Amino acid sequence: MPPTIQIIGTKKCQDTRKADRFFRERGIQTYFVDLNERALSEGELQNICRKLDPEALLDKDSQSYSKAGLAYMIYDPLEEVLKNPSLLKTPIIRFGKEVSVGLQPEIWKSWLDT
Repeated sequence: MPPTIQIIGTKKCQDTRKADRFFRERGIQTYFVDLNERALSEGELQNICRKLDPEALLDKDSQSYSKAGLAYMIYDPLEEVLKNPSLLKTPIIRFGKEVSVGLQPEIWKSWLDT
């Protein structure tokens, strides 16, 4: 049975759509979590942060980040993301215990080759 990939993002995000296409072209089943329909739970975020620095989850180029004024504040990234999921950089891809953020086809290929 081929591995299941979890793609966390939004339907409007171009990089999320590219990630979905990357796996579909390789015949890999994906499970999509749309952040506009369901925010990540605190437990899910903590699991993701076991592999990634919480700061890496933030899209510092987004309007949400600018509007929140986070560039000028000291804050807990997980707390901010729980309050405002639009701060997340997408897609977040989960493959077993592995996690990547953003468009990372080289990393995804390495997962599939193992």
